[in-house]
Amino acid sequence: MSLLPPEIREDMRSARQLEWRTLGWMTSVILVMFLASGSSQAMRTALFEDVLSLVPAATFLIAAKLEPKSPTKKYPFGFVRVNSLAFLASAVVLTALGGWLLVEGLMGLFKAEHPTIGPMELFGQTVWQGWVMVAALTYSVIPPLILGHLKLPIARKLQDKVLHTDALMQKADWQTGLAGICGIVGVALGWWWADALAAAVISLSILYDGIRNIRTAAAELLDGAPRALDSADIAPDAQQLQARLEARWPGAKVRLRESGRYILASVEEVDEIGEPPALHDLMQDDAPWRLAQLSFSPESSSRRGEDKA
Repeated sequence: MSLLPPEIREDMRSARQLEWRTLGWMTSVILVMFLASGSSQAMRTALFEDVLSLVPAATFLIAAKLEPKSPTKKYPFGFVRVNSLAFLASAVVLTALGGWLLVEGLMGLFKAEHPTIGPMELFGQTVWQGWVMVAALTYSVIPPLILGHLKLPIARKLQDKVLHTDALMQKADWQTGLAGICGIVGVALGWWWADALAAAVISLSILYDGIRNIRTAAAELLDGAPRALDSADIAPDAQQLQARLEARWPGAKVRLRESGRYILASVEEVDEIGEPPALHDLMQDDAPWRLAQLSFSPESSSRRGEDKA
């Protein structure tokens, strides 16, 4: 498992390119947002989120660099599970972001803060700073909207939860940008609560995605059954594999676990193995490379003694 399967190498190259573009585009967004930021809470929230959105992209690139490395004496099973560690880090960042946004929004509503957005000098002209903020937020919506749309299908092909979490972060970015625009326009209309409410509402969806991803990441690190990309349920291809193995070796104990993007299967308490099938034949056609290992262990002597008794 030290080398990427040929079926996904091109997709992995595309994913790396997307993540490098993410770092470049989102850095430009952060600069624009910083220059346009004022007393708006929605604006500060959006800026903070844009900064945190760099974390999943960076962790994916680090994991993608380490994953193909050959096993070493200290790491005899290789580095495929670095993807799982990166997924946990991304999920924690997403959860922290959602929690921070929620607290900030609710505190703003509780304190009944009235944001003041005054005039500013721009190219020798006096303009309302809110329009500058709206322009910056509009720009901040475009890159994540495009990047997130491009990442989702590649994440499914790679079965990469880090990339999928990054796509969710991009979704949170452009949604927060739109919410920020609504908040600033609301302030212009005299609705002081619109700014804080916009920051709080969007946080609920982000917090939900983050908590769900932490559950999935914890299950993976604890050798739980393979989970789906977009939920904490067992992955459909893992369910299919379990059924096929149990049908081929009835009475055997079949256990599946996930290691990075791969599935490891174990058929236990079986004496007659017969001719084991090719690994690719046991998986769905869209991702046959997912099954990286199939191991067998014989029926224990203690169980044979129990059966005879």
